[in-house]
Amino acid sequence: MKKWTDYFDSLDGFAFRQWFEESERVWEPLSRIREGLDRLAEQSPPKAPDFPEGVTATGPVWVGEGTTFEPGVYIRGPVWIGANCRIRHNAYLREYSVIGDGSVVGNATEVKNSILIAECEVPHFNYVGDSILGRKGHLGAGVILSNFKQTGGTVTVIIDGEKIDTGLRKFGAVLGDNATVGCNAVLNPGSLIGPGSVVYPNCNWRGTLPARRIAKVRQSMDVVPMV
Repeated sequence: MKKWTDYFDSLDGFAFRQWFEESERVWEPLSRIREGLDRLAEQSPPKAPDFPEGVTATGPVWVGEGTTFEPGVYIRGPVWIGANCRIRHNAYLREYSVIGDGSVVGNATEVKNSILIAECEVPHFNYVGDSILGRKGHLGAGVILSNFKQTGGTVTVIIDGEKIDTGLRKFGAVLGDNATVGCNAVLNPGSLIGPGSVVYPNCNWRGTLPARRIAKVRQSMDVVPMV
């Protein structure tokens, strides 16, 4: 599960499909965002969007037709936002983020140097750092995609028992199409979640979850009488 085709059925209609087609491994498009958006800003600088009152934006910001913003949104470009997205109250979009068509970025959610391919939902108190979400990827409330090793160094991934150095100092997670992560789960740096898979709430996950699997948390709970 190294190639983008292992995670995403189709990138039809995605404006930056070339980043994936030119990559051998699924996380490599993260290294192409900066150069790609900087080149786009030089060749096709965006027109100043007509943001509603209460929205703050700096740097180049591309906005697709039908996308809406609620008060309190802060955008620090370069940021590319597709069509028919919903950017809700207090969302924070940091530089070199790509928000694909039909996606939702919600209250107190921060997105940084990441790619949301299409129809993704990161709606409540999420951190999406240096990550890629496939079509209809969903994060429950409070989910964190952690992108930095506390011990420093580059992030490694584990695939079929093999440890692979990504060469990336910051790399959070890849979620395949239709993957879901439950409330308050944490995906540690270098997590790969296969298409259609589910990570249950409160999981602390690191590693590769194959397609159409469920990662569960098993816990015991005691109920005792009040004294």
